[in-house]
Amino acid sequence: MIPAEFKYLCPSTVDEAVRMLAEEGEDAKIIAGGQSLVPVLRMRLAAPTALIDISGLTELTGVHDAGDSLLIGAMTTHYEVQRDHLIHDHALLLKLATDTVADPQVRHRGTFGGSLCHADPAGDLLAPALALDAVMIIAGPDGRREVPASEFFAGYFETAVAPGEILTDVRVPKYPGWGAHYEKLNRVAQAWSIVAVAAAVQVRGGTIAAARVGLTNVGAGPVRAVDVESALVGQPATAEAIAEAALRASAGDGYKDNLARVLTGRALTAAVAG
Repeated sequence: MIPAEFKYLCPSTVDEAVRMLAEEGEDAKIIAGGQSLVPVLRMRLAAPTALIDISGLTELTGVHDAGDSLLIGAMTTHYEVQRDHLIHDHALLLKLATDTVADPQVRHRGTFGGSLCHADPAGDLLAPALALDAVMIIAGPDGRREVPASEFFAGYFETAVAPGEILTDVRVPKYPGWGAHYEKLNRVAQAWSIVAVAAAVQVRGGTIAAARVGLTNVGAGPVRAVDVESALVGQPATAEAIAEAALRASAGDGYKDNLARVLTGRALTAAVAG
C-alpha cells in the first residue's frame, strides 16, 4: 500500500527540527531510521501531514565518554552500538541485547533512540535501558530536559516525549567489569521477544555485590525486577542463590510468569559466568 501524502522536511540542526515540529503541528512526525515508522505508513495506520527527517543530524550520532557515564546519540544505529568499544567495555548489556534486534539490514538502518521512542513492549532495548538506569535527554521548545528510564516508558507505544519534542541523547552509567547477558525467547530468528530478560551482575570475591535485571514483554512496558535484584545482593554467586532469586521474577501471567523465572535464571547464570 502507498502511504498517504505528506510534506517532507530535512532540518540541519536539532533546534530547527524542534521549530519545524512546532510549525507543522501535532500531526507531524519525526523519522529517523524509519524501521518502525515506514511499515506503519505503508499500511496507513498513521497518516502524518509532515515527516521531519533527522537522519542527517550528525550531532545526534555516536557514543561519547562522559566521565562516569556514556552519552549515546539517539541517531546511533544498532550496528554502531554493537561495535562500539565504549559500550562493550562499560555497558555490555546494551551490546548483547542489540545483537538480537531483527536482522543485519534493520540494524544498519534502525537507531537506538528510535527503538526507545517506538516503545514496543516486545522491543529488545527497553528493558536493558531500564535495568542500566539510563537517562533520556529530550529537546523541545523550552530547551532540554532529562527523564530517567523509570519514568520514560509510559505504556504501550507511549513515552515521556511530548508533542513537539525530540529524544536527542541517552546517558548510561558505566558498569566496567560487570557480567551481562540478554536471554530471549522467540519463535523464530529475528522475531520479537515472547519474553526476554536483561541482566547485569557485579561479582566481588565470589559474592554478588550488585545486580540489575529488566524484563521484556511482560506488560505495557519494560519491568524492573527489583525483587530479584534485592534477593541477589550479598549472596554467593552460586547456582542455588541464582535459582532462589529467579523465583521472584513475575510477569503477572501464569504462562509468562514461568517463562520469566526460567529466563531470569538463565540470564543471571550467564551474566555471573561472565
